[in-house]
Amino acid sequence: MSAKNPSLIGGALIIAGTVIGAGMFANPTATAGIWFTGSLIVLFYTWFCMLSSGLMLLEVNTHYPHGASFDTMVKDLLGPVWNTINGIAVAFVLYLLTYAYIFVGGDLTAQGLGNFLGTPVALPVGQLVFFLILAVCVWLSTRVVDRLTAIMIGGMVITFFWATGGLLGSIKLPVLFDTQAAENTRYWIYAAAALPVCLASFGFHGNVSSLLKYFNGDAPKVARALWIGTLIALVIYILWQAAIHGNLPRNEFGPVIAAEGQVSVLIETLSPFASIGHMGSLLTLFAYLAIATSFLGVTLGLFDYLADKFKWNNTLSGRSKTAALTFLPPLAACLAFPTGFVTVIGYVGLAATVWTAFIPAMLLYRARNRFPNTAGYRVFGGHILIVWIFLFGVVNVAAQLLSRFEMVPVFKG
Repeated sequence: MSAKNPSLIGGALIIAGTVIGAGMFANPTATAGIWFTGSLIVLFYTWFCMLSSGLMLLEVNTHYPHGASFDTMVKDLLGPVWNTINGIAVAFVLYLLTYAYIFVGGDLTAQGLGNFLGTPVALPVGQLVFFLILAVCVWLSTRVVDRLTAIMIGGMVITFFWATGGLLGSIKLPVLFDTQAAENTRYWIYAAAALPVCLASFGFHGNVSSLLKYFNGDAPKVARALWIGTLIALVIYILWQAAIHGNLPRNEFGPVIAAEGQVSVLIETLSPFASIGHMGSLLTLFAYLAIATSFLGVTLGLFDYLADKFKWNNTLSGRSKTAALTFLPPLAACLAFPTGFVTVIGYVGLAATVWTAFIPAMLLYRARNRFPNTAGYRVFGGHILIVWIFLFGVVNVAAQLLSRFEMVPVFKG
């Protein structure tokens, strides 16, 4: 396959790999209040809105040179104030996620190396090994990320179905649909806690400009990659929800919620209700692959954003400068403050709403006024979609703030 004809499935897997991160383990916990039926509605709603806002960014991106990212588009269409706000939000989310993935991925790498070598491996060593291998792939090219992501997505699918096959086969419909709950049981009062987590579970918008450049400006092909990639993620999320909500009763979720969705606690709580076998080891491997693919996708988006921001070209010198600014700050922060992200990780969804909902809607509105008769890719929906996505942002900000300040009911199990 020539470099001039990049693979559609490769692009789709970059999106799927970016979307399916370790955050998926938080989904069953965050949606326990609204339970399975409610979680399906919220997941479909969030998937549609996040996919639509990504396609809106794609349409706007087609009016600019290949490689142009948020900085170019927002500065040109919305002005310097919004560009500053958006730049802070993009940098905050992508740097913080990179930071978190280095920490968690490094911890799992250290454990794996320790088991392989038969001797404990220090956390910083695991972080450096995890970081160096994946960072070099992003520095080399999007094509290398494409190939490595495809391999790891294949491993994720295998380990996911291997780990959850027994759970999917043992789903109990009365548990899945909570048919034995008391007559006055309420579900939708807990929706505010579910929305922000689901939004964070469908983040890929930093990769839209990367894919448009990778596909040599073929916007319809990028759109197909976004559809396929996000649908892969949606299917995996739904199956995971069914596997957990179909076996662990809603009123038994208390310990898992208290542990904030920790995998080991989830497995321990599940064990009296279903045969879990080697599920713990397999889910650990799945989580590792999910973290690695998300690291590749997130840092690829950050890499291209910074290259556009500072107008560094695609030469060895330009890519090296971009890579240094992409990777060294979060690595240094992770080595110096290995648990500092805990205090701010809860605000990732709030900051992400800026550039996954508000900015795409405003950009498309301005772009269609600026380029009214331009032929080329156009996202469906017209002005109705623009209003819909802007309101999606409003709903999520309200849900996050109400949940953060405990102004809405919180499900405890």
